[in-house]
Amino acid sequence: MPVSSVSAFHSGLIPRSSARPGDDPIFALNARAKERAQRGEDVLNATLGALYEDDGQLAILPSLFEALRQVPDRQIADYAPIAGSPTFLAAVIRDLFGEGELAGRAVAAATPGGTGALFMALQNFLEPKQRLLTGSYYWGPYATLADHTDRGLETFPLFDAAGRFDVGGLQAALTRQLAAQGRALIFINTPCNNPTGYALDEVEWQALCETLIAANQRGPVTLLIDHAYAAFAAAKTADWRPFVARLSEHLTVLIAWTASKAFTLYGGRVGALVALSADPAERTRLKNAFGYSCRGTWSNCNHLGQAAVARVLTEPALAARAKAERARLTGLLESRVAAFNAHARRAGLSYPRYEGGFFVSVFAKDGAAAVERAIQKGVFLVPLQGAVRVALCATPAASVPRLVETLAQAL
Repeated sequence: MPVSSVSAFHSGLIPRSSARPGDDPIFALNARAKERAQRGEDVLNATLGALYEDDGQLAILPSLFEALRQVPDRQIADYAPIAGSPTFLAAVIRDLFGEGELAGRAVAAATPGGTGALFMALQNFLEPKQRLLTGSYYWGPYATLADHTDRGLETFPLFDAAGRFDVGGLQAALTRQLAAQGRALIFINTPCNNPTGYALDEVEWQALCETLIAANQRGPVTLLIDHAYAAFAAAKTADWRPFVARLSEHLTVLIAWTASKAFTLYGGRVGALVALSADPAERTRLKNAFGYSCRGTWSNCNHLGQAAVARVLTEPALAARAKAERARLTGLLESRVAAFNAHARRAGLSYPRYEGGFFVSVFAKDGAAAVERAIQKGVFLVPLQGAVRVALCATPAASVPRLVETLAQAL
């Protein structure tokens, strides 16, 4: 049949979707690094947030993968409950809070990784067009998630002039937000902040509590703790639980929990949004809202992953093995943190307090230019506004001196 003249094509995409990028900048940098490595170049790839052994292999918890193999076929094939397996959700709450009073204040829903938990929080604790509040150094997809849910993003200075958590900056931003939109949702990634590695100490936690409780008198304030890297925090890191116990008497506290890092199950997309409230009626409302959101987005989550993680968290033998395996990986990461701190101090690099975690950020006048100079020498890093992010989780200990030397020359 002859082709007739073709009229102009009209895209069915809405305008705000038609110009969106299809890739994440960090994954794009990782692809560039892999391409150069495949050409035989000596590449140090410190971009992606996954933990690697010193031999370059992805680090895993063997106990978790044994648990995956133990899940019956028909349980894998079956739908999980909409809000998640009750066994899995109870295990996550125990993992966070143990068996005490705080666990009794918690409700939870399964999500596809921690990202799903962040998405659900944005959908339920801000109206469209309202703005999420987070620190000035934040995980880039916070902005993507806010935009995708038709919310905005506002930042407060993460650090003050002394290099500590800027409580005054948060207070000022909360005052503006409550005046403009009547409510606030704050994302705080601690301990082991991505991208800086920073963890709040007890004094900073106390000041954060006082700030949020006071602000909550002027309108509903919700705090979300992005818990992604907490399993790899330094032993001396402040325990955040007493502070959220106090907060939950006044306002809703959310925890974005994920199996991606703590259980090395990055591709499993297993997570949960956990909410704390001292008000029983509010807990019922939270549970219902989360279930509704699950049905209206992903319907239900990965049954296999939930079942395996629940086994590791609840079966004593598997739990003991997982604890020992994770301790070895934490030690691997701690050796890199110690090496970085020693070499970076000698090189005169400027960066926040860094005691543990997957990442550290080194301050730079022009992060993008510094990264491009480092890439010319085969070292791949992530540019930030005023800094460069380094993924020590992916950097062998033996490569830390090269990493620091290249950074010092690139800045």
